[in-house]
Amino acid sequence: MTKVLLTGGAGFIGSHTYVALIAAGFDVVIVDNFTNADTSVIDRLGMITKGEVVFETADLREMSQIEAVFDKHKPDAVVHFAAFKAVGESVENPLMYFENNIKGFLNLLRAMENHNARHLVFSSSATIYGDQAVQPIPETATRGYTSPYAFTKLIGEQILEQMAVADPNWNFGILRYFNPAGAHDSGLIGEDPAGIPDNLMPYIAKVALGEMEHLNVFGDDYETKDGTGIRDYIHVCDLALAHVKSLQKLINDQVGHTVNIGTGAGQTVMDMLAAYGNAVGRELPHKVTDRRAGDVRELTARADLAKQVLGFRAERDLANMCETSWRWVQNAQRMNSK
Repeated sequence: MTKVLLTGGAGFIGSHTYVALIAAGFDVVIVDNFTNADTSVIDRLGMITKGEVVFETADLREMSQIEAVFDKHKPDAVVHFAAFKAVGESVENPLMYFENNIKGFLNLLRAMENHNARHLVFSSSATIYGDQAVQPIPETATRGYTSPYAFTKLIGEQILEQMAVADPNWNFGILRYFNPAGAHDSGLIGEDPAGIPDNLMPYIAKVALGEMEHLNVFGDDYETKDGTGIRDYIHVCDLALAHVKSLQKLINDQVGHTVNIGTGAGQTVMDMLAAYGNAVGRELPHKVTDRRAGDVRELTARADLAKQVLGFRAERDLANMCETSWRWVQNAQRMNSK
């Protein structure tokens, strides 16, 4: 059985990927420093998978800690999520992002090399495309960045590309995914950011719960049908499955790949707000404010290469994303009130 180290495995995408990896028969060890995740996630993952969850509390910025994890568990492969990911926060505090997302990543790669673990699925981002005129965006589009966060993901991709040239024993799956949303059907795990959310759906969820008065819509003067930005939203459970398929491809074929993970279609901010209102059963309030630093008009994926290379296609729609998210946030509110 292949043993997989899942960095950032207690986070939003990481926790859902843990469930998918276990269902696919992998032996998984979670590594997380729990700065942006609650330790209670571990117990809830055990409830979903009906098994003991193996995890280690460690910080990738500390080489000694990650080396200790590799010495103890001897993983065959890594799925890497442990990165800061808020665009606005990265603009305000770029050094923090460089230290965590680049230094931590380099430490991880060094530990992998030291322990001969040469399969890695890397959590990249559609933000490395910058502001593209052609939508949906193919993988061959020119890469760039409009924020320090996007810069760290672009640097990560370039590091892996150069490593693969230097040593063909490395196999990398680079997944450029768009906007994860939704939650597990059980309602036991989902997105639960601390403070004011950076992503749209958890922000809307807090409005639906009454924790925030209204949704701030960052700009309504884009050249779109309603003036608000367009994003390609993909259900987090679909996204988790893409990571499983990527890892299986690396192990079976020993050949790397770089693919977009999205639906191939986009929705505006107002589309999302209306869909979430439908899931809740009432109209949700919003106010228009200035554009946010680092944002672009549209980000939608050309998603056919993922189907060709990985046999992956997103199955869940926007309504399901909203329904599962609403189930999760209500359940989380009940758990937090106990």
